[in-house]
Order: sequence, then structure tokens, then C-alpha cells
Amino acid sequence: MGSVTDAAPIVVPKEGTDESLLNKKVKVVFVLGGPGSGKGTQCANIVKRFGYTHLSAGDLLRAEIKSGSENGNMIQNMITEGKIVPSEVTVKLLQRAMTESENDKFLIDGFPRNEENRAAFESVTKIVPTFVLVFYCSEGEMERRLLNRNQGRVDDNIDTIRKRFKVFVESSLPVIEYYNSKGKVQKVDAGKPIEEVFEAVKSIFLSAD
Repeated sequence: MGSVTDAAPIVVPKEGTDESLLNKKVKVVFVLGGPGSGKGTQCANIVKRFGYTHLSAGDLLRAEIKSGSENGNMIQNMITEGKIVPSEVTVKLLQRAMTESENDKFLIDGFPRNEENRAAFESVTKIVPTFVLVFYCSEGEMERRLLNRNQGRVDDNIDTIRKRFKVFVESSLPVIEYYNSKGKVQKVDAGKPIEEVFEAVKSIFLSAD
């Protein structure tokens, strides 16, 4: 689903952006939602139904670390030291994944996480998203889902979950408000059953095509 393994070192263009990416007339949809809002499940459905390539910023960072490249080592060191990976590094990974893909339609999941991410993405890639899909769900429902899912994630305990909610709201809200002012936000009630949520998602993508 568009995840990148064996990643090569990031090639950073000296100026501007990657011309081959501009020539592709890329369509990008950002997918945002709190932890447990069901983004991953719905992204998988969108990929199957509409032929998008699913890119997760987190997966790309993890793949880069695993590759053992110079960038990967730098990312690992920053994470180990509790530092935030610079937006440009994440954007370059996304840019490279889009350039190397044969597809021209991308779902970018869990990104931009904050205003700095958003500004860096548009500045580096010169791409403005077609729209931003935002999954809304009550905190209580997301909490219930996260505690019930059995993924062995150490961050799925009640205190950490609540911190993650708080971080999501504080950092992502300005991004959502920015794109809302541009008329690019599509909201979906993610508290409903999976099939109903996807019906709402489907109508959004069908009207956007």
C-alpha cells in the first residue's frame, strides 16, 4: 500500500522542488483524525476502491531508519534524544516516495501534524492538497477502540492515549482551520460503523473526481 522499504538516501534538490513530481500532475489528499478514529482502515478501503497510493509519514520514517542510511541514523538519533524530526526531512521522504511511485494519486496519512509540517510540504513540493479528509470521533469512542485493539502497542494505555488526543487537537486544529478557510476540508463522522463511514468517504471521493 505504497509503503517504502529498502529506502535509498534522500536526494535533496538544490533549489525548488523535484521537477518530475511537478510534471506528474500529482493529486494529494491529506488524511487526518485522532488516534483510534479509523484512518488506517478507511485508507485501505480508499486504496482498493479509488486506486490511490497510501503513504504514511510514520511508516516512511521507520523505513528510513531501518534502511541504515545516513538520514535514517540521523532520524533515529533525534528520536532517541526526544527531538522532533525536522518537517523538511519528513517532506523529502514523502516527496521521494511520490516521485518513485508510478501512481499520481496519493493519500498522505497522519500528515501534516502541525502548521510547520503543512508549510514545509507546500513550500518544498509546491503541491496543494486536492482536499483534506478529517475523521471526527468522540474521545470516548477513540479511547474505547484503542484500549480494545490488540496490537501490542505500548502507547495504548489510558494516560498515554489521553496525551495523544491532546497533542492531536492542539497541533492539528490549526492545520484543519487553515484548510477549512480555503474550502478544502471534508469532515466525516468516524464514530459510525466502518461500512457507513466508508459510504460517506466514497461520496466525497466520487464528487471530487
